Amino acid sequence: MNTKAADRSAHDRRQRRLLVALGVLFFAPLAASFYLYYGPVGWRPGSHVNRGDLINPPRPLPEVSLPIANHAAGGLSKPDFLKSKWTLLYVGPGSCSAPCRSDLYNTRQVRIALNRDMDRVQRVFIAEGECCDWRFLDAQHPDLITLRAAPDAAPLLGLLPTFDGIAPVAAERIYLIDPLGNLMMSYAPDAAPKGMLEDLKRLLGLSHVG
Repeated sequence: MNTKAADRSAHDRRQRRLLVALGVLFFAPLAASFYLYYGPVGWRPGSHVNRGDLINPPRPLPEVSLPIANHAAGGLSKPDFLKSKWTLLYVGPGSCSAPCRSDLYNTRQVRIALNRDMDRVQRVFIAEGECCDWRFLDAQHPDLITLRAAPDAAPLLGLLPTFDGIAPVAAERIYLIDPLGNLMMSYAPDAAPKGMLEDLKRLLGLSHVG
């Protein structure tokens, strides 16, 4: 190989190394961000838009018919009761102690704060065990759909996520379900209602269903 060819070959190798280095500089941060966001680490930046805990991917919930706990209604719910509207779901003991009452109050206030969009949202309470304090529910939550956690509820309840090893019935969490019946978000007991309201306003503004 003559000197000119050798110089050209060396020049080509330097050019390739330079291109590779530029590619690494450009793509490495992008690849790292994709890995952190979508990979097993599950990292989310502090400035993420949603206020609740995102369930990714959303979980389609099965259709089930559950006993309607309201003493005046009775019967069974429609199998698709979690569809057609956005749903704020609460699962807990039917006795509904102070944390339960606080969560139901928060969901009521969030729904009212939606103003003209409030009819696009329903609130559902699936009660386990002894149910219910109807004087309290009728007075404070006349719009609440209260259902009993019969054995038929197991396929649905089994898809609710477990946080810190606490079963959904004891977690005191509020779950957000879209009008297609997909579980998409969850709110911790200490979550601010304002954040829940912001999420719902954003979703209702973007949604053409429900």
